Amino acid sequence: MKERRREGAEDLPGGRRWKFSDLLADPEIKARWEKVRKYFFLRESTYDMTNRCNLRCDGCYYYEGDKQFARENNDPEAWRALMAQEKARGITYVVLAGAEPSLAPDLLTVCFSEMPLGCIATNGLHRIDPNVGYRIHISVWGNEETSHKVRKAPDLLRRQIENYRGDARAVFVYTFTKENIAEVAGVMETLAAADCRATFNMFSAPVGYEGPLRHDRDSLARTRQAMQAMLDRYPRQVLFSPYNAVAHTEPRGLHDLYGCSYPRKNASTDVGLGRSFRQSRTGLTWDREASCCVPDTDCPDCRHYAAGSAVVTARLSRHVAAPQTFKSWLDYVDTYLAVWVMGYEKGENLCREMIAPPEPQEMRKS
Repeated sequence: MKERRREGAEDLPGGRRWKFSDLLADPEIKARWEKVRKYFFLRESTYDMTNRCNLRCDGCYYYEGDKQFARENNDPEAWRALMAQEKARGITYVVLAGAEPSLAPDLLTVCFSEMPLGCIATNGLHRIDPNVGYRIHISVWGNEETSHKVRKAPDLLRRQIENYRGDARAVFVYTFTKENIAEVAGVMETLAAADCRATFNMFSAPVGYEGPLRHDRDSLARTRQAMQAMLDRYPRQVLFSPYNAVAHTEPRGLHDLYGCSYPRKNASTDVGLGRSFRQSRTGLTWDREASCCVPDTDCPDCRHYAAGSAVVTARLSRHVAAPQTFKSWLDYVDTYLAVWVMGYEKGENLCREMIAPPEPQEMRKS
């Protein structure tokens, strides 16, 4: 497999730049474009459901910063009113997190009744009511031995699978740290044997974190190789693409590569997430200066899958440089939708090469 090939205007005779209409002339590209653009109405915000958790994991972003000290509002009607307000300002998709949202089951039920598109990020120790029809992301940080060491939870993967095996809502999210790269093969073998679907995340250090899980250049390169190996070995279970691997394992983080769209790094309130996104804390308050999908992450180190779902997909214009670049972006969007949206099925990846992230146009000219 070729890696990090860079495309540009030279792919057309006479140095002519690719136009969007040129790209859509390819029936395969056009079909995938029509598939994904139906979901461009999604507008997300995130919500901490509780500051309680039944685990304490090394490197947990939640227990950094001020959000962990917010007063909990456990009134279902207050949450119902919040969801109504969110719909009124154009939010169509909710990400329910926390500490551990499964510890607030009544609030999950209320949110789903008011806002039926969304996702719950959970450690999977408690099975969430099947009537709550959100996508459920179950965090996996390595094999059973590592989970016991890092998360203080024995037999965690076994219990997660027992709770969510055969559940169409469930996606197991394997978070690569510097220390668990080789473990993914065994974990994926176990998940595949149980016919569970999975995707990949990157450990993104909280502000001030100095522990052993933070990535370096060597671990990023090894992670990329491991991601591709699992994608090749388990194409039915792994919801991922080569461009996902590239975007999240570059030496530069997502903000430096693409420019983060979330309010914490984006001062603009004119359009997009800078205008619409809020990160609500357990007391139903929010702080624009701290609002992003994973608050209190060290921004230069952010390679989080949740961040990429907005940051990379927002850069459509940068990816229409040439067919393989655009195919890679479409694969990324197709992956994001399959991971986050109930009922959306991922298609076969259009680009099997690892295409380097395109620079902004003004940088390409310089």
